[in-house]
Amino acid sequence: MLAAALSGIALPATAQANNDLHVTSVGAKQTVDCAGGTLFVNGASNNITALGDCWAVTIQGSGNTVVADHVIHDITVYGWDQTAYFKNGNPALIDRGRELGMPNRLGRVPA
Repeated sequence: MLAAALSGIALPATAQANNDLHVTSVGAKQTVDCAGGTLFVNGASNNITALGDCWAVTIQGSGNTVVADHVIHDITVYGWDQTAYFKNGNPALIDRGRELGMPNRLGRVPA
């Protein structure tokens, strides 16, 4: 019954649950606060600046760019032509696209 009541309601491009932040969009330019959760970016050509502490960052799609202040655990990237940079922390860098011959850009940038 709840699903029927919610049909036709558009979800925002950014939603947060359990301190995890989900950005699902195409061509968005947003600044978000990770607030200690995991940042999930799904779509294409998004440009996301993540402030604060991110437990992890996961990106899916193509042509997305994420620059995070601090990543604690890992950055995992699926797809191709993705850019994931972090300023602080020592996260594991996991490029699932590279495994399929579609390398992405992951690394540290100056704070």
